[in-house]
Amino acid sequence: MNNIEQYLEENKQPILDELFGLIRIPSISSISLHKPDMYRAAEYWKEILLKAGADRADIYETAGNPVTYGEKIIDPAKPTVLVYGHMDVMPVEPLELWKTAPFDPQIRDGKIYARGADDDKGQSFMHAKAFEYMVANDCLPCNVKFMIEGEEEIGSPNLGKWCQQNKEMLKADVILVSDTSLLAADIPSITTGLRGLAYWQVEVTGPNRDLHSGLYGGGVANPINVLAKMIAQMTDDEGRITVPGFYDDVMDVSPEERELLGRAPFNLENYKQALDLGDVAGEAGYTTGERTGIRPSFDVCGIWGGYTGEGAKTVIPSKAFAKISSRLVPNQNHEKIAVLFKEHFEAIAPKTVKVEVTSLHGGQAYVCPIDIPAYQAAEKAYTDTFGKRPVPIRSGGSIPIISTFEQVLGIKTVLMGFGLESDAIHSPNENYPLEQFFKGIATIPKFYQHFVELSK
Repeated sequence: MNNIEQYLEENKQPILDELFGLIRIPSISSISLHKPDMYRAAEYWKEILLKAGADRADIYETAGNPVTYGEKIIDPAKPTVLVYGHMDVMPVEPLELWKTAPFDPQIRDGKIYARGADDDKGQSFMHAKAFEYMVANDCLPCNVKFMIEGEEEIGSPNLGKWCQQNKEMLKADVILVSDTSLLAADIPSITTGLRGLAYWQVEVTGPNRDLHSGLYGGGVANPINVLAKMIAQMTDDEGRITVPGFYDDVMDVSPEERELLGRAPFNLENYKQALDLGDVAGEAGYTTGERTGIRPSFDVCGIWGGYTGEGAKTVIPSKAFAKISSRLVPNQNHEKIAVLFKEHFEAIAPKTVKVEVTSLHGGQAYVCPIDIPAYQAAEKAYTDTFGKRPVPIRSGGSIPIISTFEQVLGIKTVLMGFGLESDAIHSPNENYPLEQFFKGIATIPKFYQHFVELSK
């Protein structure tokens, strides 16, 4: 294999220019006004893949946002890698916390700052450039397919059906994804597990209109007060979720595996300092790493109602709302959990209000075996680039479509992420270190080389 480090150095600026063009498209899937931007991003990805050397690249419609698919088949008898990524990004609010405009990528202190710099435009773009390098240098050892979707940040509601409809086209030996993080810049790691997700919106209705808090205060239930009390009942003093039946299917991790996971470097004091916390919180009896990796969680992601403008307005609101999520672990079915929460939350509502729970989206947890050739190839690739063997870790995050891939396509996924916890994905000032970006491009071709060798 030719010297990829030299190739990257010689082509550094054109690579960044092309990535920045992708980042500048405000492809926010959760906001309908950005629907045209989803198609702009899909077209941009089509051009990226064709320029990189794909035999073909096309844009496919779904019931929601489009999918860009591309492929290069060098020999049907050789293994096939299916690369998955997403072109959509999270909303950017609160805008006032961004140091520079979120869709105007800037390089500061060796990092790319922009929405999507890491998640997932920067990380998925690495695969296109690694592919381009292998094609240009005639060292692509197997077939490659690309599937870049536009709805990951809203739970991929239409991709499963699209995969079912295109199973033949998507046939592959492994799915390769970069949408996760390393333990640290100098500590490579491979995510072997993802938590599942259930996500709801709650609406609490009290009086049929907003009321004067002086004339009605103390005589009419305030929906915000009621919602706050109901949410407070969802966890107990031990940090356990109180929904009946919630833990029935939770897969307990053996003491042996907990010991292995505990070997991952982690400094609690540094963790608290980085987040400016007085202390951590969570389910009793588990470490912070276990709470975020192998145990379920319950969080309010947003809550609103009443008057929130400048100054004061004495009002009892007619309605209050919340967006709530629960991260799930292997064996927990997100559809079952969605029903359990809805039934319980609506059941505990006092007669003073009406409560409606709507399930927005969800997905199953995923675990990747560490004894399959694809995982071992990733392990060798990281070792080649970083000079040390990667640590297997369970991520607290969710990529709901990954478990769907296994159910629909029957293919395992290997998660080769290069992001860092400090990249602030989903937050203002999202960033991606240039070193991680280019190191990712340099590592991916090594995965292909090892995967083909181990698949013989």
